[in-house]
Amino acid sequence: MGKIFISGFADEISPDFDEQLRVVTELGMKYISLRTADKKGIADYTAEEVSEKLLPRLEKAGVKVSSLGSPIGKIQIDDEEAFETQLGQLEELCRICRVLDCRYIRMFSFYMPEGSDPDSYRETVIEKLKKFDAIAASHGVVLIHENEKDIYGDTGARCRIILDTLGSPHFKAAFDFANFVQCGEDPEVCWELLHDHVAYIHIKDAVSSNRENVVCGTGEGKIRFLLDRAVNRENYEGFLTLEPHLVIFDALQSLETESTENIIRENKAKDGAEGYAMQYRALTKILDEIGVSYKTEA
Repeated sequence: MGKIFISGFADEISPDFDEQLRVVTELGMKYISLRTADKKGIADYTAEEVSEKLLPRLEKAGVKVSSLGSPIGKIQIDDEEAFETQLGQLEELCRICRVLDCRYIRMFSFYMPEGSDPDSYRETVIEKLKKFDAIAASHGVVLIHENEKDIYGDTGARCRIILDTLGSPHFKAAFDFANFVQCGEDPEVCWELLHDHVAYIHIKDAVSSNRENVVCGTGEGKIRFLLDRAVNRENYEGFLTLEPHLVIFDALQSLETESTENIIRENKAKDGAEGYAMQYRALTKILDEIGVSYKTEA
């Protein structure tokens, strides 16, 4: 059995970075996935700013960064100006990885024009992803592609096309159970397609009836079954990263193409900290039940 570490998108707790770190450490966690800090997206920071403003606070709290939760690839496939901008952002994100001793950058595979056939954009998607991959390779960073609604890689089959075609050690999969449910996909079928490429797992669950996010293990993501398979039978090791989406938080609307109330119709907790704790406890309960030990730090 490989080593399992719990991480999480702590900006769902609070926009204040110090509050994020306080709640995470009180839960006993020693890693976060850094998406926003102090109301500013990580892709909008420079490596120098991260070194000066964020790293000292991380070190003081004894918290490390498991991945950067970037918006790379979350642009329209035909927006060339945005693509050129993101090439530059990715270079800087790779430098930020070096500052934070972080290996992974979360990214996506482009929004498709509404009503279009995603498969007709396959070659363009692959061409642009190869440019992202080349930047990551030059810095020794691993891009983790998240399956997501409305992008080319929304289905398991198209994620597999991307990963097989690139065939790069610097381009792997981040597996998100809830996103597959919300796209009408069976997470078990998707895991079967992708497990050889998965380097990172997001802990988020959902129901298909209204596509709403729920506490992990209570939806249709088959999280308990698939974690048992991944860790106990297939020797997955690495991060399980909390992304609860149980309360409406400041940065949520910037992450979605649809209105936040269609994703979280009502808060499942009184605030972000409570929602985060609910997800953490639900995950650790599942891990205990399937006999998986988890570590707080390397």
